[in-house]
Amino acid sequence: MRVIVVGAGVLGTMHAWQAVQRGHEVVHIEREAEARGASVRNFGLVWVSGRAAGEELETALRARELWEEIGAAVPALGFRANGSLTAVTDETELAVARAALARPDAAARGFALLTPDEARALNPALRGDLLGALWCERDAAVEPRTAQRALKDALLASGRYTFLGGREVREVVGERAVRDDHGELHTGDAVVLCTGAWLGGLVRELVADLPVRRVRLQMMQTAPLGEKLTTSVADADSFRYYPAYAGAGLDAMAAAKPQPPVAAEHRMQLLMVQRADGGLTIGDTHEYAEPFSFDVVEDPYEHLTAVAEALLGRPLPKIRHRWAGVYAQCVDTTRVVHRERVRDGVWLVTGPGGRGMTCSPAIAETTADALEW
Repeated sequence: MRVIVVGAGVLGTMHAWQAVQRGHEVVHIEREAEARGASVRNFGLVWVSGRAAGEELETALRARELWEEIGAAVPALGFRANGSLTAVTDETELAVARAALARPDAAARGFALLTPDEARALNPALRGDLLGALWCERDAAVEPRTAQRALKDALLASGRYTFLGGREVREVVGERAVRDDHGELHTGDAVVLCTGAWLGGLVRELVADLPVRRVRLQMMQTAPLGEKLTTSVADADSFRYYPAYAGAGLDAMAAAKPQPPVAAEHRMQLLMVQRADGGLTIGDTHEYAEPFSFDVVEDPYEHLTAVAEALLGRPLPKIRHRWAGVYAQCVDTTRVVHRERVRDGVWLVTGPGGRGMTCSPAIAETTADALEW
């Protein structure tokens, strides 16, 4: 079988990976020279902890297994089973963590509630004031800036993979074929469009009323920390963001402890993970109403810096990079992905939202099974 994959972000790359692993030939088309969208502008987190029970959690857990397998085959991914600590600093936050531990699926997520001393034994860099931390053993991380290149190199080594960068697909031609902006026709047995947040142009022509929206976020990265951050770290505002923590405890926390105005305005949480060079990736904000701002705003960075420094008990290293990114999210946020046959033999797969890096291996596996590759 010959599979045409359009879009070289993590979702498209994982579809290419599934096809090649199953013995098929892949032609992979990307409008940039290399992926430059949300798949490289993220934390690199394989984030199981906050996923909603049901399909979302099942997808994340399966993806976590696949990431580990792929990471063993492609060491340059930088896969590490580092887990995460969600720091709690008062009784209302602690109550949410205790409620999470009481969930029927807590063991599947690898949840444990740690004392301050236990949290610091696991991650000595957390020297700030803590009342405890929710540990998630199943969380993991990869290196987002280099993951797509590492996967591409591994795919090229198969001899059944062709990468065509700097080409934008302009039209679907009949069944199972696309034409790019070089005028070249690419025909296969199946076409999978993984166009990410690119929802105009060809995508709009194929699906006039796509139930997917775009979300913009801001993030930053520091110089090397100078010590090991052994786990990924979240603050208790992440309880407000992730569906696994909904319930009476969260309602009580929200009533007793509103977010600071800048965090509420920008729908913020703190996530922090260390990169291979020792720097910290820190974020993030969420902006839903288009047209999006064209510039980054400084107030959220100041808030994130203050929260990170309070947890670390020390100043952050110099901020080296600030950026904004845009990803695609299903309007119905309970849906893991939007997968639609738009022509015979042509499928559109988009909208995983902030779960894209986490869930993409399992989403691609599901597509491959459905299409009987």
